[in-house]
Amino acid sequence: MRLIALALAMAPLVVAAASGQTHKPVHKPPPPPPAPLTKVVPDLKCPTPLGIGVTTKLSFCDVMTGRDPSAGVLIPIPPHKGPVTLTFDLHNRHMYSDEQMKANRAHARYTATVGVLTMDNTLIGRAVVQNEFRKVTDLVDRIGGGAGPGGVKAVAPTGTEPITITIPESEDQVSILGEKLSSERIDGSATYTSPGRPVAIISNVMIEYRPAPPPSPRKR
Repeated sequence: MRLIALALAMAPLVVAAASGQTHKPVHKPPPPPPAPLTKVVPDLKCPTPLGIGVTTKLSFCDVMTGRDPSAGVLIPIPPHKGPVTLTFDLHNRHMYSDEQMKANRAHARYTATVGVLTMDNTLIGRAVVQNEFRKVTDLVDRIGGGAGPGGVKAVAPTGTEPITITIPESEDQVSILGEKLSSERIDGSATYTSPGRPVAIISNVMIEYRPAPPPSPRKR
């Protein structure tokens, strides 16, 4: 009987001890939100710059035909997380002539095709611009630094096609290369694909990306 009474007396103490060992749930802090998207003008490498627009003040870059991505217009991409959006305006090239305008022989139709490639020559996407030139107002701008009247170059951008290309996360640089140009003029038609020929012009190049998170600190 004394043992039973002792056991009954100890029961509340056992329950109290058990209740004192209950662990509170651990609340982990939520992961940090992703970095906001950043839109910047990339530090692109243009092997054949055309020049600065007299009116728009934009920088225009010739796109040459070729097969080696390292020889194209190179667009580096900062450290990033997720895909990157590349945007630019694609233009045709027109050789402007006052004499042809006065003689009503300036009409031309152009179709230019360029490719955006990885540095191992994998095609990410193509872009095409097609337009007709009939009068001087069909030019996007005149380019300064030339020997023509007003100090402008004879070559000028005509037609504008806004281009958007999604670049895979794995890439840290891409190249824009020309593929071909089809030209129809009063004196005949021609298609150009041989390497080393300017076939189009680009301007207003931008990239939009999500910056990569900073590296985790090393544990000592």
